[in-house]
Amino acid sequence: MRPPGLLRRWPPTTWPTPEVSRAVEGDGLDGWRGLPRAERPPWPDEAELADVMRLLGTVPPLVTPAEVDELRDRLAVAAEGRAFLLQAGDPVESFAGNTEARLVANAATLAQMALVVAYGGSMPVVSVARVAGGYARPAATPTDHTGLPSWWGDLVNDRAPAAAARVPDPRRLILAYANAAGALNLLRAHLTGDLADLQSVHRWQQGLLDGADPDTPHLDTAREIGRAMAFLRACGVPDTAARPHARLYSSHDALVLEYERPLVRAARGGRYGLSGHLLGLGEQVRRLDGAHVDLVARIANPVTVTLGPDTPPESAVELCERLNPDNVAGRLTLTCRLGPGRVDDTLPPIVEKVTAAGHRVLWQCDPMGTGAPGTPFARILDGVRGYFAVHRALGTHPGGLRVALDGDRPGAPAAGRGLGRDRALDLAYQVAELLNG
Repeated sequence: MRPPGLLRRWPPTTWPTPEVSRAVEGDGLDGWRGLPRAERPPWPDEAELADVMRLLGTVPPLVTPAEVDELRDRLAVAAEGRAFLLQAGDPVESFAGNTEARLVANAATLAQMALVVAYGGSMPVVSVARVAGGYARPAATPTDHTGLPSWWGDLVNDRAPAAAARVPDPRRLILAYANAAGALNLLRAHLTGDLADLQSVHRWQQGLLDGADPDTPHLDTAREIGRAMAFLRACGVPDTAARPHARLYSSHDALVLEYERPLVRAARGGRYGLSGHLLGLGEQVRRLDGAHVDLVARIANPVTVTLGPDTPPESAVELCERLNPDNVAGRLTLTCRLGPGRVDDTLPPIVEKVTAAGHRVLWQCDPMGTGAPGTPFARILDGVRGYFAVHRALGTHPGGLRVALDGDRPGAPAAGRGLGRDRALDLAYQVAELLNG
């Protein structure tokens, strides 16, 4: 049957060639299997684990190589002192907590913080959500304080206090992928609406201050932001131009290699870990000759490495050489998680040693303390101020902040939880003032 005349005359469409990443076999990427490895879940059935990994090697990636490269370019600007990295969200996610309400609340809090820092600090902000991948947690011992097998996070086993629930289940890797995909799809959808609307983000923030006492801290700055928003609106400046950073970048710690490895794909002449844009190495897994460092060193993603209070400056330099041998700006972020009261004496020698060696890194502060969220807010502020003071004294750029959020809850951080939305905003105002100082 011939099509109607109108369709016969319709010009053929030339579709753009999609960017297709492909699975990677061998090529040194599996050398980690024979290396020392901390934090390996005690999988009971290696054959079932291998089957699940093969399945994960066939699913679509969660992010694209183009997005990863774009983030690395933006982090390079921050490393050069011309932007600021704001990374916030759930450090340990759960399947039960992967709800629309919680995801959007944390994303809205991150957007509000970014608006405050960008305005008050007069600097572009690179916003990175801790979301869609952080379903695992370190387990320092085989058993917990009750004698049950340790909970490794929902990616590995169930938190329920029963021995059967704590048996690692490889099928949970597939559940983690599904949860991550759902979270990213939801947040991308919201980025076409209020999360990408500068005026809406400011209205959310203003709602926290409406009716506030005239002596409320930062009230004047909030009003200044409101006037700036009104000016942009009067000039007809669209939000897409005023907020070019309205892009969703995801991050998590690359803890369980059986999940990360199948999602490594080849594209653009390199290998990318496409479980997220920004992948992290915690203190427990950053051993130079270890499995985690080996795998992450072979992929093109930007990487964060957490440095604790006992990190020797020489070790920080060795990590730079191992993870960023070509000294590419934006590739490596050193996240200083030194604990309250330790910044002044621990951070300077690390910064001096890395800087003297010529490494182009992005410095980031994690002020939540070495003991998980729950640090008193006053001590969090002290840690941030100390971090900025050290960089100011050394002439380096305090280029980033990483915090845990509990964005659907007001108030200070509770034990084992992150900052509520009002405390998170308070911290953002403080950072903006420090950037301007």
